[in-house]
Parts: sequence; C-alpha cells; structure tokens
Amino acid sequence: MARYLVTGAAGFIARRVIEMLVERGDEVIGVDNLNDSYDPQLKYWRLEQLKPLQGFTFLHDDITRPELFQEIAAKYPKVDGVIHLAARAGVRQAVEIPEVYLQTNSNGTLNLLEYCKKNDISKMVLASTSSIYGANPPLPTPEEADSSHPLQIYAASKKGAEVMAYTYHHLFGLDATVFRFFTVYGPAGRPDMVMFRFTQWIAEGKTVKITGDGSQMRGFTYVDDIARGVLAGLQPLGYEIINLGGHETVTINELLHMIEDRLGKKAAIEYIPRHPADADANWAKVEKAKRVLGWRQQVSLEDGVTHLVNWYLEQRSWTSKVLTP
Repeated sequence: MARYLVTGAAGFIARRVIEMLVERGDEVIGVDNLNDSYDPQLKYWRLEQLKPLQGFTFLHDDITRPELFQEIAAKYPKVDGVIHLAARAGVRQAVEIPEVYLQTNSNGTLNLLEYCKKNDISKMVLASTSSIYGANPPLPTPEEADSSHPLQIYAASKKGAEVMAYTYHHLFGLDATVFRFFTVYGPAGRPDMVMFRFTQWIAEGKTVKITGDGSQMRGFTYVDDIARGVLAGLQPLGYEIINLGGHETVTINELLHMIEDRLGKKAAIEYIPRHPADADANWAKVEKAKRVLGWRQQVSLEDGVTHLVNWYLEQRSWTSKVLTP
C-alpha cells in the first residue's frame, strides 16, 4: 500500500484518480479549496462520492498557502508521491483574472515542488494542458511540437509549472511525469466544457450557443481512460512530458447531434462569433503514452457520451440548475 497526496481532490479528473487509487488499496490525502471558478455544486457532489471511501482523507485548504505543506509533512511524514491536479482551468476566464491563474498554477506548483524536495518525495505527476501548443500545431499534435508560444495566461502558467518541474528534476532528482491533457469528458465534468453545456441546454430546452460555425474539431477522451493513464504515470520515468487523451476526434456540430440523439430532442441553435482564445482543432498524438505507459483507450466516444447523458438525467434534480457560463 502506498500513500499519495492528490491536489484538486474535488476536481473532475481527480475524483476518478482517487477512486481508482483507493480501489487498488492505496491511501489518499486529498486537498482542495473548493473555489467557485465554476459552479461548486459539481465539486461538492464529487466530494460526497469520495468521503465514504476507506483510506481517503480530505483537507479543505489551498495549495497557495505554503504552511499547508508543513502541516501535512508533520501529520503524514511518509508520502510516496504527489499527483498534482489542482489548477485554475479555462482559457477564457484567465483573460479576466490572470493573477489568480499565476498564483494557483505557478506559485501553487512551486509550493508542491518545495514540499517534495524538503520531504524526500521522489515522484510527482503534474497536470498540464494541450493549450500549451499554441496556434496551428501539427495534427495530430506530438509532444515535440512547439510549446514556447502559448496564447493564453492559462497555458503560460502551465508552461511555467512544467519548466519548474524540470528544474527540480535536474537539481534534486525529482521523478516528474507531466501529462498534457487534451479534452476530457464524462459524468460530473466541468460545466464550462462543451459536453456538459450541450447536454444541459438541450435537455432543458435552452438555446445552444456554438462559437463559429461548429466545424471546429476536438479530440475527446473519457475521464476513466485519463485516470488510468495518470496512475500509469506513477511509475519511475525520470522526466517525461506525455500527451494524454484527445485522440478520438469529432466536430462540434457532430457532437451536438450525438447528444441530441441520446436525449431524443432537437437543439435550438445560435451560432455566435468565435472567441480569440479558441483553437480551430485539438487532436493528440498519443503514441508515446502507448509506448511508455502501455496506455490504451477503453471507452469509445459513442459509449462515453451515453454514460454522460445517462448520468445527467439520473442527477437532473440538481444538474439542471448548474450554472453553465
């Protein structure tokens, strides 16, 4: 049995990572500040699924507070690794409050790196983002594609976190696996992401707003497949940057029709101007994840969308009220 510190514990990906760790017999200390970057109802629902788990301990706290890690080290002197999934996410909101993104995504990561160094924790898994590849990357996008010209503060803050992790690998021998997540979806996903928004808007008879003409392409991967990849990344790898997810592609219009079919309802659609932070296409090359981790997709897009829609309908008493900006 191992003990892991997981940040962003009430987050979309973290919830499934924690469940899988506990299922295999590991102990998890989860940290989350439960902020309102999106409707907190989803965070509280995820947390309620985790609280009954034997071996899970939740700390309601903030990774930007350095003293937190002194307190964790005093209470839990042996931690085998850190899975750092906490972040301020979303490219559009970052334009409005850039200082918050830098504080959480960069300074928070530095606090965790210092925690690892001071407590002889040799392994960190760090969540990064496909947004780091900037404008017009090659498709499908390999890890070697240019990531030095991010287009948003969100992506820039994640690039900073990646570089700091490399520095701690170089100076102090930290084994760091950096995952550049592409578009992840599934039950209890973020309400500012297209899957949740389309499902709610169509189910509740709201107008579906699509930026541009809907021909933009996204690569989607089901959350369970992403969580399995994160766990595979806990093995010793040195320092590796690995794309994870985003390899099964569909246009936004095609996705809309998939959700319409499952709900048995047609959408009322309004096409609106594209946001300058949006990319035309998002499609990952995942051969490295397959080669290094032995990772494979297990849930198809067809099945995953069905799981998401069914979950929404089962929880409709409150999911119908979730704010979808």
